[in-house]
Amino acid sequence: MTAFILTAAANLAIGACVGLCGVAGFLLPMFYTACLHLGVAESLALSFAAFVISGILGAVNYQRAGNLDLFFGIRLSMGSLAGAIAGVRLNLIIPEEQVKLILYLVVLLSGISILVRRDAKSGQRGSRTGMLKSLPVTLLLGAVTGCICSLSGAGGPILVMPLLVVMGIPVRTAVGVALFNSIFIGLPAAAGYLTQCEIRTIGPALVTALISHGIGVWFGSVKAVCINQTLLKRGIAVFSIAIALWKLTA
Repeated sequence: MTAFILTAAANLAIGACVGLCGVAGFLLPMFYTACLHLGVAESLALSFAAFVISGILGAVNYQRAGNLDLFFGIRLSMGSLAGAIAGVRLNLIIPEEQVKLILYLVVLLSGISILVRRDAKSGQRGSRTGMLKSLPVTLLLGAVTGCICSLSGAGGPILVMPLLVVMGIPVRTAVGVALFNSIFIGLPAAAGYLTQCEIRTIGPALVTALISHGIGVWFGSVKAVCINQTLLKRGIAVFSIAIALWKLTA
């Protein structure tokens, strides 16, 4: 019973953070392995299943608020789908610590870039985002981030969202796209890791996680429009830097 209560509380809190700013999903695998002492496959299966729910609910609310570039999100997610499938397979042959090192280095650099950069004028923003209009570049970005995220257990937004902001995408739009994108990372990743688990064993925990995570994400994504964009961007940057430094020095 204690494990179910902890699972519900963790998914509710982390889901709310994901809905608000996109990041925090990576805390789920850490919670499952450190607090509940589950295996890697079980932890990743539960986490990515939750990321699918957060992606769907979050994307719906961000779309309603006008903060989701659906056309760009679909193109990015085409690459992420292929990358996520590759990441699950690579998980079996590449040392996990090496992948996590790359992930948090990218998160650290992205957070620093967000924190120190000035808001671009409309003309400058257009030039910065020009590369994202290229389908090959967008597909490559999606494939690389999808592969790293599904391989390491990180939620897609923690890597995708800072990169999009650095490239000049407005922060709320970046969060919306990243949440939508996490659906296409989470689906193949969850399916792949679930095949390595005993469904009867983790079934009750899976249901508890999905319901509580969904409630948290829905609440957070609805309230996201009430947060100042500049404050949100700085908060995301500081959060990304702090988590990256913590993981790199742990």
